[in-house]
Amino acid sequence: MSTPQLVVHHDKELMAQAAAARLITKVVDAQASRGYASVVLTGGRNGNGLLAALAAAPARDAIDWARLDLWWGDERFLPEGDPERNVTQAREALLDSVPLDPKRVHAMPASDGPWGADVDAAAGAYAEELARAAGPENHGAVPTFDVLMLGVGPDTHVASLFPELPAVRETERTVVGVRGAPKPPPTRVTLTLPAIRAAREVWLLAAGEDKARAAAIALSGAGEIQAPAAGASGRSRTLWLLDAAAASQLPRSLYPPASP
Repeated sequence: MSTPQLVVHHDKELMAQAAAARLITKVVDAQASRGYASVVLTGGRNGNGLLAALAAAPARDAIDWARLDLWWGDERFLPEGDPERNVTQAREALLDSVPLDPKRVHAMPASDGPWGADVDAAAGAYAEELARAAGPENHGAVPTFDVLMLGVGPDTHVASLFPELPAVRETERTVVGVRGAPKPPPTRVTLTLPAIRAAREVWLLAAGEDKARAAAIALSGAGEIQAPAAGASGRSRTLWLLDAAAASQLPRSLYPPASP
């Protein structure tokens, strides 16, 4: 597991713009070296803010969108097109405005899909889709994502891995169904920590005073069962992207001066 690195920006708008620029560079570099790139998106305030910043970035056209695979870290188990689904919000923020290959957009199943209300079957189907996309070079049941992004909740949850709930304890399966989530909706589909840790780089996004305590806990050596964000790490890099408010409870020794 890689040691966390921190970048602190003045405010959430700058954080979103800088993260979007950073993502463009990563995708372009991966496509230049390998022919394609693979990214895992996150929803929520900060994930959607990044996508909106990417949509507005002039350099977005440097990406070959047709050679980009998109996955999701978690999803609210709601009907297709529901405005609360991460994929619906992502389409509105960015995806509908760029020339993606629909076959490479891997949305998590909806509650009115082929598996109906069976969230465990839906999770299993997504796990199978990931496994089919994994090549021999991946040495596992998921592709080696170039970048996997996660929002950090005020309770330290990432994806739909909440403190102390069964999903965060999963060590074998790559995707699980979640019931009884402490924030609505209670039923969700999520990647597990083993799947998250398959990524080359994991980026954790946190902005706002309500995320300050969570960032401090996760970066203070807390255990992943009590603080799931503490267990999210990339193979080669773990990057925390914060604004000044979210970093306000961290020791100054942990992070560099704010980025311009």
